[in-house]
Amino acid sequence: MRIARFTSGGSDPRFGVVEGAPGEEEILVVTGDPLFTPLNPTGERVPLVDARLLAPVIPRSKVLGIGRNYAAHAAELGNEVPDEPLVFTVPNTSVAGPGDPLVIPAWAGEELHYEGELAIVIRRICKDVPEERVEEVVYGYTIANDITARALQQSDKQWWRAKGADGFTPLGPWIETELDPSDVRIETRRVTGDDVEVVQDGRTSLMIHDVPSIVAHVSSAMTLLPGDVIMTGTPAGVGPVRPGQRVEVEVEGIGVLSTPFTAPE
Repeated sequence: MRIARFTSGGSDPRFGVVEGAPGEEEILVVTGDPLFTPLNPTGERVPLVDARLLAPVIPRSKVLGIGRNYAAHAAELGNEVPDEPLVFTVPNTSVAGPGDPLVIPAWAGEELHYEGELAIVIRRICKDVPEERVEEVVYGYTIANDITARALQQSDKQWWRAKGADGFTPLGPWIETELDPSDVRIETRRVTGDDVEVVQDGRTSLMIHDVPSIVAHVSSAMTLLPGDVIMTGTPAGVGPVRPGQRVEVEVEGIGVLSTPFTAPE
């Protein structure tokens, strides 16, 4: 089931279930937030083409990332593979929606990088979750682009602005509640005009730490809350973006998350 958060015709943000064949999708509007209330369709349907998709979840608590979770990505940046998941936090103010333009900050320099990732959405309060019960606390999965100011990641040491600046965590286009995350393809494309370049092409089966081990590890130290998001790491092939380019991250079984990049005025 695909759960979207959207607005249409100037409405306040609403939630709905995306149904239909590609090119003919409709959003079946539901009441409330499905993370916190039962799924209750109103009967209203909105054509997907008439809706503006928003970030499918705005974490009330936190967004977590997992660094160096693909061996080839760790190697391309000259890093060792960590024994345990390398966890970092970014604020919920970094979250952006699908299609939201990102103005490249002047302080990011020439090395603002894309990082296409699978992201986990937590469904309920949980702590010390054993790996065999992780499915019980996962609501579904979405796509993340863990945008990183690479030079500042090195110079700042703490990644508060290198990964946590406003708009640096696009999520979307919706939450897929029925995905098996063990072996899905992640493809990232850098688009310049009519030129489409595939820059990342990996599979989640190559993750060093899989979804159950990530959630178990994180929840051993901190309580997870409904709507928390955990990004699971990026495959090899990260690289810079420039104003005027667009980055598309496609995750098999979910869809495509697109982010255009612009220059500051």
